[in-house]
Amino acid sequence: MGHWLTRESTIRQLWRWSLACLALLVVIGGFIEPHPHFGIDAIFAFPAWYGFLACIALIVIAKAIGLFIKRPDTYYPAEQERDRE
Repeated sequence: MGHWLTRESTIRQLWRWSLACLALLVVIGGFIEPHPHFGIDAIFAFPAWYGFLACIALIVIAKAIGLFIKRPDTYYPAEQERDRE
């Protein structure tokens, strides 16, 4: 039996609780009067979809950067052999 965070049942519960909390925050946002500084942030659930889109953008940017800076597994062959001795 592994760590409690690696169990399927725990992962499923964490997902359910997280999604329930996010949905509750979006619903609560409907009852709160926004004080927008720009026009777009007056839209319903703006923080939710803005955060989601920002997260997707960060993932795409990180993947793109990874294409340029990744190295093959055999990039340091001489040092790997020296470390094994």
